[in-house]
Amino acid sequence: MPTSSASTTDSAKPSAAGGVQSLERAFDLLERMADAGGEVGLSELSATSGLPLPTIHRLMRTLVACGYVRQQANRRYALGPRLIRLGESASRLLGTWARPYLARLVEETGETANMALLDGDEIVYVAQVPSKHSMRMFTEVGRRVLPHSTGVGKALLAGVPDDEVRALLARTGMPAATEKTITTPEGFLAALAEVRRMGYAVDDNEQEVGVRCLAVSVPDSPTAAAISISGPAGRVTEAATDKIVPVLQQIADELSAALVSQNQA
Repeated sequence: MPTSSASTTDSAKPSAAGGVQSLERAFDLLERMADAGGEVGLSELSATSGLPLPTIHRLMRTLVACGYVRQQANRRYALGPRLIRLGESASRLLGTWARPYLARLVEETGETANMALLDGDEIVYVAQVPSKHSMRMFTEVGRRVLPHSTGVGKALLAGVPDDEVRALLARTGMPAATEKTITTPEGFLAALAEVRRMGYAVDDNEQEVGVRCLAVSVPDSPTAAAISISGPAGRVTEAATDKIVPVLQQIADELSAALVSQNQA
């Protein structure tokens, strides 16, 4: 019996961009889950995506079967463990692409250069090129920190709506790493407003005593990313900041163009 066009499955429907509609919808749901902190209910996904509940339920069943989503005892859905392997591999590759740009940062500023991503509620460092100075900063690649005490955290969250930042801070807490760490949501939101005004972020002894860090976001990056330099507070002075920030911004723009090009290839 011939099959009517009405029985065509989602997987066979082309999207407007020429892809497969069900795949686009599944990835959209995963991103919405990540934006919501990694755990959501079907009704929340329906409200934010505009998709009908039966469609969402069918897609989530497939994602659960593949290990990319898991269903909790409370029947809500959470991001699954198989995403970790994909994320770690993608982060390593992103760090590899960034290293030549970080090396230029070191050459032009003399300080250690880092690249970091916002992964859920945490900052993860994915690449580093160390300074050639005998006194220099080291951050282990793969290290995870909370965003409120870092320059890269401020740079990454400066573009996030205030209510979402408040929700993130409520989930993570704001423990003090040093006596200069910002420990209130109001103080942190004021710092983010300053980042937006200046175009760069500063960690002034907030993560580690004696260390100063300058950071900028990488515009239009496929995933939220920032680059930074860090060094002793005696070298990364206010005067040095005026020279370093334009270099940071220029290299961030060049890295952005390279990542966008890779993403479109």
